[in-house]
Amino acid sequence: MKHHTVASLLALAASTVLAQAGTPAPSPEIATATEAPWIKPIIDVRLRYEFADIDTFDPSHALTIRERVGLKTKEFHGFSALVEGEFTQAIIDDYHGGAPGVDPFDPANSTIPDPKNEELNQAYLQYSGFDTTLKAGRQRIIYDNAAFIGNVGWRQNEQTYDAISLTNTSVPGLTVNYAYIDQVNRIFGEDATGIFENAPAEIHLLNASYAGIKGLTLGGYMYLMEFDDVPSQGWDNDTYGLSAKGAVGGVTLYGELAYQEDAGPRNDQEGLYAHVYATKNFFETHALTVGIEHLDAGVQTPLATLHAFNGFADATDASRFNGTHPGLTDTYASYTLPIFWGVKWMNAVHFFGDNSISNDLGFGFDSVLTKKFDDHFTAIAKLGYFDSEDRIYLDTTRASIELNYTF
Repeated sequence: MKHHTVASLLALAASTVLAQAGTPAPSPEIATATEAPWIKPIIDVRLRYEFADIDTFDPSHALTIRERVGLKTKEFHGFSALVEGEFTQAIIDDYHGGAPGVDPFDPANSTIPDPKNEELNQAYLQYSGFDTTLKAGRQRIIYDNAAFIGNVGWRQNEQTYDAISLTNTSVPGLTVNYAYIDQVNRIFGEDATGIFENAPAEIHLLNASYAGIKGLTLGGYMYLMEFDDVPSQGWDNDTYGLSAKGAVGGVTLYGELAYQEDAGPRNDQEGLYAHVYATKNFFETHALTVGIEHLDAGVQTPLATLHAFNGFADATDASRFNGTHPGLTDTYASYTLPIFWGVKWMNAVHFFGDNSISNDLGFGFDSVLTKKFDDHFTAIAKLGYFDSEDRIYLDTTRASIELNYTF
């Protein structure tokens, strides 16, 4: 029934586009070159090969293609709508999809959480007016750097939310975001079982940023998460945080500090989250970043885009998600430079510790090549390596190459 619903929506979208294509063009007196179309297609395609080798598991190979297709309407008296389906096929499926019920499901293999999938990715109504944007329905939500609230955009099936969200910019320089989330639609897709498919919840998110001071952006947030199902109640937590970003002497500085309570697998822990980094640009096109991120034992980030943190091997993702780590400290440095034909090359190193910071949990190395061909095509090659010094985490190697197309 779920697949039939998605297919029906997309068939309706396709018939609408075809109907418009068969309609004679209006005369020049009626239409102008700058007039936006009433309906705009959404096309986002990603072809990716990924290799994963996690200690104690068999190596995995995945060649997947993911299509997001949909329609977005033009605003009419402030109102607009969007509908988008998401489809993932596996051309090579020698891997573990990461959750019960998914295809492929092979627990002996290393996990690559990109199972085959067909689902309704986004469908919402939107109103914009009076310095406010209001959305109701299934939608993508990303706040700040996605350390706490993100869409897990690296995976083929992104994380979306059944929610009501609001953004207000009435006060100059101040942006206020609020969202009430009724359900988290997770990355494992429609065929996954229970909370691996979606997680019903009562979640309140409040996020604000102020850029009214020259060269400085201040932020603050309050995230209150309460999940409905017993298996997911260990994800409950309340988080309160502040951040600041600015530039001094040509160096970009960032600092963030948060307090979390009712955290950990038994909701009985509290702790601090801290992240600071500095970025210096050289020769106009080179960039050096050094930073340190720390989570006290039990601090968890179940709605984060985990891939963006602690190295691209994703070795620490599970413990960061559910707060089962003994503290997690990532001291890192990265360097980005252009090499040839418009290709950007980023290399990063990570040194991991626990609550005492000095304890050696492992070493990570990342290397990424990115080539943007034009406004539509981008290619990315990525390597993530993690060498564990403690059995809390497993030695992990991930490598991927992909081509992205957006329209």
